[in-house]
Amino acid sequence: MNGDFQVEHREGASRTGVLTLAHGEVRTPTFMPVGTRATVRALDSADLEAVGTQMVLANTYHLMLRPGAERIDALGGLHGFMGWDGPILTDSGGYQVFSLAAKVTEEGVSFKSTYDGTPVLLTPEEATRVQELLGPDVAMVLDELIGLPAPKDRARSAMERTLRWAERALNAHSRHDQVQFGIVQGGVDGELRAESARATAALGFRGIALGGLSVGETPTERNSAIEAAVSELPDDRVRYVMGLGDAEGVLDAVARGCDLFDCVWPTRLARHGKAITSAGDFNIRQAGFMDDPAPLDPACRCSTCARYSRAYLNHLVRAKELSAHRLLSIHNLTYTLSLLDGARDAIEAGTFSEFRAGVASGRSEGVSAGPF
Repeated sequence: MNGDFQVEHREGASRTGVLTLAHGEVRTPTFMPVGTRATVRALDSADLEAVGTQMVLANTYHLMLRPGAERIDALGGLHGFMGWDGPILTDSGGYQVFSLAAKVTEEGVSFKSTYDGTPVLLTPEEATRVQELLGPDVAMVLDELIGLPAPKDRARSAMERTLRWAERALNAHSRHDQVQFGIVQGGVDGELRAESARATAALGFRGIALGGLSVGETPTERNSAIEAAVSELPDDRVRYVMGLGDAEGVLDAVARGCDLFDCVWPTRLARHGKAITSAGDFNIRQAGFMDDPAPLDPACRCSTCARYSRAYLNHLVRAKELSAHRLLSIHNLTYTLSLLDGARDAIEAGTFSEFRAGVASGRSEGVSAGPF
């Protein structure tokens, strides 16, 4: 059944599973590259397939403004538009609106288009309608996101409004080949997170997202919030931590029973010359890499590491060649996706604790940039 989630293996709270969607099965835990405007910057759909992507995220806010949901619908929906045959998830746009000083009322969110200044009102019903036109496999409900730290009364207000909006989104949703996910809020308050998780699950969503994290809290606070929410979630629903993409944070969440992740971090870092590797992260622009014949990461299986040296990539970054963005993005996504592949294999083998410790140990070593 569309939206079904089947747990396959467990080690402690960590688990592997299969999420069944209209455009295929997704084996979890896994990471979704972020294709905000129906593209992962510097990459095409063939690149995404090559690095092992199972599912891609696109953004409702940007696509409803440009090129427009109706236009994308007429061109075959997001799958036809971007030439991607696998599953797609769309964020409702709440995170982007959060950064635009938008006005939030019970009706919805009012803001001005970042493209031409046109006033826009995004309601739970409109976010649902737009995502039905875009045609992803998974559509997120509109939520109210707040920055952290925040007073408990402010976190409660946003959490309760998110629940009311979730009910409205459910009532507005009519596309049977598309699954809706609810969103848990509550800041870093364990009581609020648990309350929100219980109430969101009770609404009957096929998947549950943990929103409002990676916006100012410490890793300890984030982990506590995840634990509080997961303790109240049904075992047969996929659990998605929104906006979490660093290696340590993702493995922390996997260890607490979470399944699905996304973040712009791997590709955004790549565009700034930073490589994510099994021996730690580093900026390839450093002068010490100018004569380094080694690959970015000898342990990496990506096409960039198979063919190009650190010296060459250093040259591309310093010369501001656009190919640097693509080659580093391929590497960083391969590392991130492979990390989750490794976590799946380790959970199946009953060795996830050792795997996690090994990743942390390797990444703490650091990468030398030579004598310069």
